[in-house]
Amino acid sequence: MEKFRTVTNITAEAALEIIKFAITEAGKLGLKMSITIVDTSMAMVAFTRMDGATPHSTETSRRKANSAASTGRSTGWMSADLAVTLPLGAGNLLTNIPGGVPIRFKGLLVGGLGIAGGTVDQDASVAKAVIAAIGADPIS
Repeated sequence: MEKFRTVTNITAEAALEIIKFAITEAGKLGLKMSITIVDTSMAMVAFTRMDGATPHSTETSRRKANSAASTGRSTGWMSADLAVTLPLGAGNLLTNIPGGVPIRFKGLLVGGLGIAGGTVDQDASVAKAVIAAIGADPIS
């Protein structure tokens, strides 16, 4: 029986780099967004709310990051019934709203990125652009 396991998580330095890229991508679209990066246990590693971002985007970005990190999938994949029951069963820590993406390097899941503040299409677009910009594994 194993007595421990090895967990791979995003570093604080990498998370701060992601914040910078996300601010740049949001700025290109004229958007004010909240950006959250969590590790694989859904612990927040980095967060920012751009000046002018809506107050509710703070929590939405975190839930998107949590969902992507805990499932290893981009948000928006759940069926209608699961999109209600999974968040309820998880104490509303999760969401199916697009804009959350898993962060992987060399096939290893290291965390999740959540973007909120635009339309769901804008949030998802910014998240995907950030993943490409930081050299992480592409979103499938």
